[in-house]
Amino acid sequence: MSLEKFLQDNYGFSNFRPGQKEVIETLVAQTSLLAILPTGNGKSLCYQFIGKYLHIRTLIISPLLSLMQDQVSQMHFQGEKKSIAITSELSFEDKKKIIKNLDEYMYIFVAPEMLQRPDLKEKLQKIAIGLLVIDEAHCISQWGPDFRPDYLDLGNIKKMLANPLTLALTATATPTVQKDICQQLGLKKVYHRSVDRPNIYLGVLIVNDALEKKEELLKLVEKLCGPGLIYFSSKKMADDVSIWLNEKSQLRVAAYHANLALSERYKVQRQFINDELDIVCATSAFGMGINKANIRYVIHYHLPADLGSYLQEIGRAGRDDKQSCAILLYQKGDENIQRRLAENTLPSEREVKQYFMIKQRENHKVIDAVTEQALLIDKFKKMGFTQEKLVSFWQRRKEEKRQALLAMIKYATTKACKRQFILNYFSEETQVVHNDTNCCNLNDETFPLKNLGLFRKKMIDQVDNRKDYHEILKELFNVGN
Repeated sequence: MSLEKFLQDNYGFSNFRPGQKEVIETLVAQTSLLAILPTGNGKSLCYQFIGKYLHIRTLIISPLLSLMQDQVSQMHFQGEKKSIAITSELSFEDKKKIIKNLDEYMYIFVAPEMLQRPDLKEKLQKIAIGLLVIDEAHCISQWGPDFRPDYLDLGNIKKMLANPLTLALTATATPTVQKDICQQLGLKKVYHRSVDRPNIYLGVLIVNDALEKKEELLKLVEKLCGPGLIYFSSKKMADDVSIWLNEKSQLRVAAYHANLALSERYKVQRQFINDELDIVCATSAFGMGINKANIRYVIHYHLPADLGSYLQEIGRAGRDDKQSCAILLYQKGDENIQRRLAENTLPSEREVKQYFMIKQRENHKVIDAVTEQALLIDKFKKMGFTQEKLVSFWQRRKEEKRQALLAMIKYATTKACKRQFILNYFSEETQVVHNDTNCCNLNDETFPLKNLGLFRKKMIDQVDNRKDYHEILKELFNVGN
């Protein structure tokens, strides 16, 4: 059966999205690869298709609980009942029961940390894993060194599973990140589609202070047709601005971040997907795997840490291929938030040395690691890292983060084409942008929202009351045009 007919019969689509067929054909030929496909290109269909087409059990390693739950819910809705997510939210007894009967499932979702369970490892070795999928594979390079060291062990997990056919998936990866992923997983082939999303207008608005930033944000969300996402680097600011927008506008706004209860996060996700909310004020945890095609705009209230993260987040707009926009509100000094986050996340040389000193004093007993940094150091030590290697490792990582942040500042302040800047950063210099009003704002601080078709439609009570109802109908419904 042809791939297209199988796609039509099983998924109801007459054509593959760009990149899907190339990835699937590579896997059908039993070649492992890293696939870089822009957000919204249907990455999950690639492994779902292969699992069903080749009749092989698929293990999907995914970074976020909400992402796994959302994928499993979608698959159940589509009729694929033999899919399960093994998460920390399951009770001890439920986990034990699922692992015991793991051979009943064809799609198994787990977080990398869950793969440290001896009973799960043992069971996975006994059942045949035909396809290993690393979703959001950029996390190997970006999250592994920072706070998810289990990502760095995925190469060993692959060997433990007898080196099955492997698919690493991400939306963005610089050449350095690509190299990291391929080295960790032993991959030789990379399929790469452009990071460019032509239907997303790129805008940067430079403001002078915090008050001006809030005022400009309010103006934007009152003009823009939604739904929309606003990203923050601070959970408190996400909460505060969400409350403020609810007070100042007629829009339905909610906050989303890791401090909310799981039930509250799930509620916000469902309300947003069902168009019961106009805006979500979120931290970076929101969006991975969210299947919502009609997000019209993404606004960044704070400067992201790097262009890779920025593209991942703005790529959640316009997945229906309709015109959308991404706007960054930049105040000089915003970069200090990311600098502080980097300093607080990664252990310093002093903290590493102090940890190893205590270890020696305690005669190699397990110490009570009370800080996040100590817990992180402890995990890396158990993976075989020496004191000297850890100091060097994190010094190098801090420099990488510093350079990535500098590139993000240059993007925010450049007076040249922002789309070309992004393409150059991701080593796509051969692709030349023909800059127009739908591309980005150059020196102008105003955005052509009306020309882009992104103005919110006027409500009847906002129409000039001097017009009679014939004129109102003409304006609302374009009668006579």
